[in-house]
Amino acid sequence: MMILALVTLVLHGLLAGLFYTFSMSVVPGLNAVEPAQAEAAMRSVNRKILNPWLFVVFLGSPVAALVTGLLADGAAAAWFLAAAAVGFAGSFLVTAAINVPMNNALDAGTMPWKDYTRRWTAWNTLRAAASVAALALVGAGLIAL
Repeated sequence: MMILALVTLVLHGLLAGLFYTFSMSVVPGLNAVEPAQAEAAMRSVNRKILNPWLFVVFLGSPVAALVTGLLADGAAAAWFLAAAAVGFAGSFLVTAAINVPMNNALDAGTMPWKDYTRRWTAWNTLRAAASVAALALVGAGLIAL
């Protein structure tokens, strides 16, 4: 149980760090260059990020929290299940409903950088905040084990 809980913690930490890094440095860095360059760079990032390592972290975080919550007892179970719910809603659903469609629009050339960057970053920052909250819930679950 402890190993699964630690894996859950690490997965959530990686995901929170990924989203945080985009809002804190990647997109601001892209905003410092010409819009055409920013669009090209973000298109490349959006294509390269779709790899097995992302999917392990992105899909594995809420699944690991859910499984850990189902296997845990008492307060620990509640913390892990809460982490799964927050991570799923704040990361997976926001990504699927908002960030990915915006990435697709940028890739298709139907959304210019000036329309993309502020909105995408706001939603990404929400994903970062939700992921940090889920990480904290996992930490509370570990303490309660």
